[in-house]
Amino acid sequence: MTSQEPISPTQRIQVLKTKTSTSVSDHVVGEEPLEIRIDGGVGLQQLAITMRTPGADIELGAGFLWTEGLLRTREDLIGITTCKDKELSPREQENVIVARVVSDAPAVTRTLERRFTISSACGVCGSTHIDDLRGRGCTNVSVPGITESELLKLPELMRPKQKIFDKTGGLHAAGLFDPHGKLVVVREDVGRHNAVDKVIGYALMNDLLPLDGYSLAISGRGGFEIIQKAISARISAVVAVSAPTSLAVETAREFGLTLYGFTREDSATKYSPAP
Repeated sequence: MTSQEPISPTQRIQVLKTKTSTSVSDHVVGEEPLEIRIDGGVGLQQLAITMRTPGADIELGAGFLWTEGLLRTREDLIGITTCKDKELSPREQENVIVARVVSDAPAVTRTLERRFTISSACGVCGSTHIDDLRGRGCTNVSVPGITESELLKLPELMRPKQKIFDKTGGLHAAGLFDPHGKLVVVREDVGRHNAVDKVIGYALMNDLLPLDGYSLAISGRGGFEIIQKAISARISAVVAVSAPTSLAVETAREFGLTLYGFTREDSATKYSPAP
């Protein structure tokens, strides 16, 4: 890709099929850096840089601010836009978003303390304690609005909406379901945590938070970073296609979040609440 080409969730490239020794055109997942800047009224500050699949970038930024405790309420976020810095090329502008927040928002005060480093694999480095969630005011979540049998069907209901995965076979998805089991939104990304932030950002931008009774389906494993993001939005259940981690299970049990792993059709392993 040249610097003049627009960024995209997928890119078409030539590849070699070894079995037939033929060159064919194929899709690969797009991966680009996204810089999140904060405007608290006294100039721009760099908050975070993440590698992400382009698309729903505004939701990703808003979701990240919420799930990392950088907003106290929806009113802390005045607005969020793509970058208008004329010193950057159009391509570079697409890879920067600017969030305008009130001057005393945690996004401003905590930026002075540290920068956030995010990867497409592991989430935010250093955000690994249950006490952090309690300190941010997170409380026990409510029970899911649907039954266990309905919860186990959520990944299957999400699957037809994974359009980029169908093209590339190489990225994660998160799907939000309302208390009646109706699919609200699906977002895809090369990073598990990014997909979840996009979903929660969608909820924030559409005034759906808190998500009491809602459920989240994820296409991969349920690590701590996913669980803490769900709890921050008061999501009631997380249904993962793959395994959770020990800290994820501990956190889910601490906050009463319903957690399933290894979800396949009508079977799964229930990790939380504890049996």
